[in-house]
Amino acid sequence: MRLFVGLGNPGAKYQGNRHNIGFMVLDEIARRHGFAPWRRRFQGETSEGHIGNGRVILLKPTTYMNESGNAVGEAVKFFKLSVGDITVFHDEIELPPAKLRVKIGGGIAGHNGLRSISAHVGNDYRRVRLGVGHPGVKELVHSHVLNDFAKAERPWVEALCEAVADNVALIVTGQDASFANKVHLAMQAKGFGKDGDESGPKPPKN
Repeated sequence: MRLFVGLGNPGAKYQGNRHNIGFMVLDEIARRHGFAPWRRRFQGETSEGHIGNGRVILLKPTTYMNESGNAVGEAVKFFKLSVGDITVFHDEIELPPAKLRVKIGGGIAGHNGLRSISAHVGNDYRRVRLGVGHPGVKELVHSHVLNDFAKAERPWVEALCEAVADNVALIVTGQDASFANKVHLAMQAKGFGKDGDESGPKPPKN
């Protein structure tokens, strides 16, 4: 069994925020793979289904970002999962828009949702980092992630969610590099995330 966690904040106010791209990806996975209706439990919303031959639980914590680990910890305990069974989908300001990277463990780069999860279950879970770009100035990061995607950004956001959902079976079977490559190629085919396209403000150097 795998636990897929999407990070975001609950409520209509935050629905279109960059910080909520993890929720958006899980909604598309549930839709694309015919998962059961969402229901409330574990301080969040869950949906169950199968991807390939694997059983997958989708979890959207509804505790607000800073307490995401509460929901993840409850689900892990209930299903008796190991940290290696967890994949977290989250926004990543250090990646350009429409880019994606996968890693296991590592730092949290100031992401409060990851910080909370690591405090509850340890640090060695898989992260699918979904690039939302950096505003270019550290002081603007908070408002950047808590603002909605601009209308001009929505096509690539939808394309990225679809590419992740289409290829997520590779995550279930542990083929992380193949998954990332398939998503990259799918985004290129749709005209997004081309090699060398690093336009937009860059993160400040330390």
